[in-house]
Amino acid sequence: MTAPMTIVVVDDSAVQRRFLRGAIDAAPEFDVVGEARNGKEAVALVERLRPHAVVMDLDLPVMGGVEAIERIMATCATPILVYSAFVAGEDSENAMEALAAGAVDVLAKPGPQDTGTLDEYADTLRRRLRMVSRIRVITHPRGRLRNSTGLIGEAKTIAGVGGRRPLLATPAPVIDEIPTRAGVKLLVIGASTGGPHALLSVLSSLPADLSQAVLIVQHMAEGFIGGLASWLDGLVALPVSVGESGRRLEPGTVTIAPSGGNLIVQDDRLRVLVTPPDAGQFHVPGIDATMRSVADALGPDAVGVLLTGMGRDGAAGLLAMRRRGAFTIGQDEATSAVYGMPAAAAALDAIDRQLPIEAIGPALCDVLLAKPTSPRP
Repeated sequence: MTAPMTIVVVDDSAVQRRFLRGAIDAAPEFDVVGEARNGKEAVALVERLRPHAVVMDLDLPVMGGVEAIERIMATCATPILVYSAFVAGEDSENAMEALAAGAVDVLAKPGPQDTGTLDEYADTLRRRLRMVSRIRVITHPRGRLRNSTGLIGEAKTIAGVGGRRPLLATPAPVIDEIPTRAGVKLLVIGASTGGPHALLSVLSSLPADLSQAVLIVQHMAEGFIGGLASWLDGLVALPVSVGESGRRLEPGTVTIAPSGGNLIVQDDRLRVLVTPPDAGQFHVPGIDATMRSVADALGPDAVGVLLTGMGRDGAAGLLAMRRRGAFTIGQDEATSAVYGMPAAAAALDAIDRQLPIEAIGPALCDVLLAKPTSPRP
């Protein structure tokens, strides 16, 4: 028999730790091998036990959850599922900080608003933990920078054209033969697991005077999209907000698809509509649905990007865009937290260029900042 996957749980509440242990150990594929009451204990325990995954609260004494995640990812990178109490709005921004620090997924603790039973919630917890424990993680730069300089590299900002822009942890490589595209109206980006940090990397390279609209579809649990928008809005030069049905996408702005439906681009004037998900649709909002609508509405006047994520959502949509003449980019395997979605797109021949995450933003600048060619006399 296959040995069970080892798990460390971190929470300052003995009641919560007992619930987590019982819920996780109920499945024979898991074995809770350690419990920590604060962030400092968590770092030491993970370094000693080297578990397959960690389930961690963020509101911890001695050392907070985000700092503990940074240190774990800097010293012994381990898949981390954040398990914490979030409220849509300000509190959900803490989830974005955790994901940027290297956590791979977030799950809200059950609260009064939940209608399901604890058994149903335990099933959800185990399902998410199965996914998290399979994710390949790499040593994360934020913790290394904190350990060496006392600063978080990606939180440092510089004054430049268009306002604040986070410094990249590593310089972007030079990519040859990126075609310019005059007339592009829309950049659409799809992302899932590992997406928030990848999105920050890409958006940080785009200038505040960008003449195109940017549309993002990020797989994320209900209640966290607003926090993602607020978090990105405070770190990149372009304004970031959550999309609304019936509105138009404006040049020089970033719009994130809301939860609960698919964001459809209706026409070349960039008016969007939120539609109900298809029967049996697993990811809501869906990247395929948005990208197919962009292919139909804009054809070659769009650019599509598919970033890290598990599964296949976005692959068929990116292919539809490429077939209609749009330029397409996929994140490469080495820099993807999960190479599922870009790999599926590559298998369909849906990608014009496959690039490391630090090269995608500069490549987009080359594509999007092209000037129209003057007509010959």
